Formats: sequence, C-alpha cells, structure tokens
Amino acid sequence: MSNPEASSGRVTRAERLSPTEIADVTTLARAAGDTDGADPFDEHVLLRLRDPDAPAVHLTARADDGTLAGYAHLDTTDAATGVGVELVVHPAHRRRGTGRALARGVLAAADGPLRVWAHGDHPSAAALAVDLGLRRARVLWQLRRPLTAPIPEHPLPDGVTLRAFWPGADDEEWLALNARAFAEHPEQGRWSPADLRVRLDEPWFDPEGFLLAVDGATGRLLGFHWTKVHERPGSARIGEVYVLGVDPSAHRGGLGRALTAAGLAYLRDRRDLDRVMLYVDESNTAAVALYERLGFARWSAHVNYQSA
Repeated sequence: MSNPEASSGRVTRAERLSPTEIADVTTLARAAGDTDGADPFDEHVLLRLRDPDAPAVHLTARADDGTLAGYAHLDTTDAATGVGVELVVHPAHRRRGTGRALARGVLAAADGPLRVWAHGDHPSAAALAVDLGLRRARVLWQLRRPLTAPIPEHPLPDGVTLRAFWPGADDEEWLALNARAFAEHPEQGRWSPADLRVRLDEPWFDPEGFLLAVDGATGRLLGFHWTKVHERPGSARIGEVYVLGVDPSAHRGGLGRALTAAGLAYLRDRRDLDRVMLYVDESNTAAVALYERLGFARWSAHVNYQSA
C-alpha cells in the first residue's frame, strides 16, 4: 500500500492480466518507487505478476483517458492466514480518490481477513488503514550500511567451511534447512520447491553469491547467506542480505556473524558494490542487534496491517 490518495477513475477486476497490463503495472510501480523512496510491491507480488497461473485477484483503476492510475494485488492462495493485499497509486494521479476506490474494491473482492503491506510507512497509507478498520500488526525494517566501511572479521567456527550453492543438488537439503531456520517466520519458513526454483531462474541469481556453511566432517548444511544484487536503469546498484539462516543446532557459535561478514565481503570484493541493505522484523530483537553491531542502521519501515 503506497500513498493511496489517488486520482478518480473506474476500478475493474480480473483474474489474470495481459502482457500489456503487466507492463503497465510494472511501469506504475517503478514510478511510485522512485517518488516514494520505497518500492510498492514486495518480491513475492512481482514474481506472481509474471506467472500467468498464479491465483490472484487484480484490481486496476484507470483515468478517463485510459491511463493506469492505480493497482491492487490480492493474493488468495492461503485462506487460513487471510488475503494478502498490496496497493499502489501512480504519483501523477494522487489525491483524487482512487486509493479509496481501490480499497473499497479490495473489501468487496476479499473473502476472508486482510493482510495489507504499506511499503515505506507512508502517512496516507496509515490513514487509509484506520478508515478501513485495519490494525498495525507487524513492522519490517530495511537496514543499510556502506560497504566502504570496514567489515568486522568473524572467523567460521572450527570444522565449518564455506562453498557456493549447487542448483539441483542442494535444493532439497537447503529447503529443509530453511524450514528449520525459519520455523516461526510467517513466510520464509514455508518455501516450497517451486518457490526456490522461481528465484533460481531469476536473472539476478548467482550461485557464487549463495554461500553455504558446511560441516567439514559430515557435509551437512549448517547455515547460509544468500546475497542479491539490485540493478535497475537509472538507479545505483545495491547489494542485499537476501536470506541469512542458521540451523537451530548451530546457534550461539558465531556462525551467523561469520556468514554475514562473508556475504558482505563477497558483495564488496566480488561484485564491486559500495552499499548493502537487508530486511528484518522489528520483533526479531536478536537479529536487529546483530546487524546493528555489524554497522547497519535503519533506513525505512514497511508495515503490515491486518483486519481487526
């Protein structure tokens, strides 16, 4: 949900979008992200947009001349946890009512409780959430640090080595490790083979930047640091601590710090980047403390609103 006070226009519903409509939504999202300083959709929505078989409800708001003024994406795949919603309005069409028109469309289309993300925690999004009777349920922080600053040295625990991810060979064991490491996480711990595969097929994927910590004696995976590089025309390149996880059996041995430092060094030395970001739940105080000790500072907040 991104600054949803928007231009008036008709709102239509569809179960899938045409390639032209997908391109329009992508262009709209890029314009909103450039204006607001935060992309209006998370990666999950962008991947589903490009998948014609992904079940979703698409709401589009167009101005009188046919220009796409706003869009809402409803993820209907998990009725137990509610309908996931992300909503955006083009910066040139704001403060004319389409944000509220889209919100009314969301309420009419949703069959179950709502989970709505407001990327960037914009005041207009917060005001709309109040009007819709949604409560502030979760905060995801984006942290950043310069890679030009020294990276603390944290050696790997004894008997642990690092290697790159082997697509195809490591998939099953990594998914099991990911599930253990994120057993309490509402999204990450539930990845399926399809969730992994669609990301391995993305243009940004680099197996050399997917670092695995391995028990040297048994070959068992103990942890991982999956890095990502964001490259977009007109924007500076930035690295990301995409996913960092440690098997619960390997906690408290310094592996998380060592993996973080190794990934940061990879982004600096192998990818020639000068800054890096990551996302972490506000409630995960241990992770927040770890990242702050490693030089990260808060950059922005993303808020999840839910039905009361």
